[in-house]
Amino acid sequence: GKGWSDYASCFEYFSYVRQRGSFEYIFGEATRLIDSGGPLDKIGQLMVTLAIETGSRTELLDITSQVQQAVSQSGVESGICLVWVPHTTAAVTVNESYDPDVARDICNTLSRVVPAAAGYDHAEGNADAHVKASLIGPSVQVPVKNRRLALGQWQGIFFCEFDGPRRRRVEVSVLGSSTQSS
Repeated sequence: GKGWSDYASCFEYFSYVRQRGSFEYIFGEATRLIDSGGPLDKIGQLMVTLAIETGSRTELLDITSQVQQAVSQSGVESGICLVWVPHTTAAVTVNESYDPDVARDICNTLSRVVPAAAGYDHAEGNADAHVKASLIGPSVQVPVKNRRLALGQWQGIFFCEFDGPRRRRVEVSVLGSSTQSS
């Protein structure tokens, strides 16, 4: 079969390896590659926490530049960037960042679909925020290519606040092949 050097990146190789068998096989391959000086000897990684301060109860904040800064800092040439929101009344999504009306439309539509006062059982008064956060989701994964987020031309990464204003955190993890040693 092919060896790791026949693939463009360690992720492409592990995609191939994953198709061949179990996690034990994959981790065995990873150990073999590290020991043999394969692509995993130059793996880059970075985990950072972004501090977000929101100004209203519901809003979408474009955090693309902060996430790109983490990717640039990581040294990862090719890989994946995970953006995670560790809150139950906030979320993260990828959508159009060129026209600010899109973010407003998302907020307005969610407010119509999930109104603030709808007879919820949750007693804290923020049940709608929990539902909205569940609909959008706590994480996004964006490919990294040539040290850049591989977003579409009009795409951006948005922090979604549904129970503000608050101080929030966003966890960013970048992992992939690097030309630098970790």
